[in-house]
Amino acid sequence: MSNKKRAKDWLNQAINDLRYAKEGIKTQFYSQVCFMSQQAAVKAIKSIAYHKEYDIKGHSIAKIAKAIGLNSEVEEAGKRLDIYYISSRYPDALPEGAPFEFFSLEQAKNAAIDAEIIIQKAKMELLHE
Repeated sequence: MSNKKRAKDWLNQAINDLRYAKEGIKTQFYSQVCFMSQQAAVKAIKSIAYHKEYDIKGHSIAKIAKAIGLNSEVEEAGKRLDIYYISSRYPDALPEGAPFEFFSLEQAKNAAIDAEIIIQKAKMELLHE
């Protein structure tokens, strides 16, 4: 199956990942919400890349957005989410302590909002081209 055909699968998984992340807000799993929001956004932006038949590698939302020529709003949301790729998961990414001790409700909500921006862009790209 071509990447273009798989783009919808990537977008659907992104949507499902963000649903899961939003559940974490309710149960105060803020570091996990930040990570899953980043993951949802990566999948959404890769869905756009695959739909446009770009060969994309990596996990930086901002770099992928720039490489495929997406608008600055998507790139800026990606920059905010990219910081969660490692810091929200690994204790050695912080000076000391576990990530779950450092992430806040506000960060989790903002991460979910940023992921939603990218998912909405992916929906528009896949449905209107």
